[in-house]
Amino acid sequence: MSAVSARKVRQQLMPWLITAFLILLWEVLTRATGISNVVLPPPSEVVQALVKYRDLLAQHAVYTLTTSVIGFGLALAFGVFLGLVIGAWTEAYRCIYPLLVAFNAIPKVALMPLFVLWCGIGAIPAVLTGFTLALFPIVVNVATGIATIEPEMEDVMRSLGAKRHEILLKVGIPRAMPYLFASLKVAITLAFVGSVISETVASNEGIGFLLMGAAARFEVSLVFAGLVVVAVMAVVAYAICEYVETHMAHWAFRARG
Repeated sequence: MSAVSARKVRQQLMPWLITAFLILLWEVLTRATGISNVVLPPPSEVVQALVKYRDLLAQHAVYTLTTSVIGFGLALAFGVFLGLVIGAWTEAYRCIYPLLVAFNAIPKVALMPLFVLWCGIGAIPAVLTGFTLALFPIVVNVATGIATIEPEMEDVMRSLGAKRHEILLKVGIPRAMPYLFASLKVAITLAFVGSVISETVASNEGIGFLLMGAAARFEVSLVFAGLVVVAVMAVVAYAICEYVETHMAHWAFRARG
């Protein structure tokens, strides 16, 4: 095996080895210190809860996954459009960007009573919460990618007779692709966070609802099992975004060496 192949294998195995080490350390510490299972159950009990409540966890996980993906999809569509507008036109940047920053500064938990008032309890508040959390990073990164086109590149394109919209389509959008995918990997995890937070107070389904019910019954192992399920879904979604990135923006990876 060559040195390059060995390094790639080591890089792929390292996250798994670190995770296994942390789980083993968690198990040893909880057993050795005698911490109550109500406070911190060992990983072995969490695994038992995953097996015992697998059907219940799967039912609520599908609900959370659905609301998270819908919220993320809406944030992607609206965020890309708004990012293009803000990045391409200085006037739009000056008018919209301060409002966007102000909106992002509002705690999204404070918006949930409004979502419930407008839409009632159910999936829509979860979708809207995930949307509001995922929107800002997409808009900012797309706008940054468009606004940082090299002036020399614009001068060359204009000298070749390119119009403003042609520069945006042929240079600006490809230039913003690495920024977009960097934001997507953050936004998809935030969409899960928003959905779960909303489900804790404004839903009768979902992992958030399951966590609150389990905590009320002091079933801490089930709480941790739910958290594991959310973490796994978020990691898989992150990996999908990364996979798409390597195929749609592969030239950026070559540029990184």
